[in-house]
Amino acid sequence: MTRDEIIRMAREAGWPSMALDNLPGTGDMHRLERFAALVAAAEREACAKVCDDIDVEYEGEDVLATWCAEAIRARGKA
Repeated sequence: MTRDEIIRMAREAGWPSMALDNLPGTGDMHRLERFAALVAAAEREACAKVCDDIDVEYEGEDVLATWCAEAIRARGKA
């Protein structure tokens, strides 16, 4: 995830533009980047867990990757 993407998402989340305009190159920007990396890592692990759960549930069957994709997308609707 790039700095621009992180700043765009922070704006979408409601961070004041003035606060974000002063972040690039600061310690605060590094903290925001680290936070974004932690959130992304947690989401990747949660998605992998969805696939693991499907693998266990359908052991011995041909499980299609599309099932995992559908289950991952459904996580956001719960």
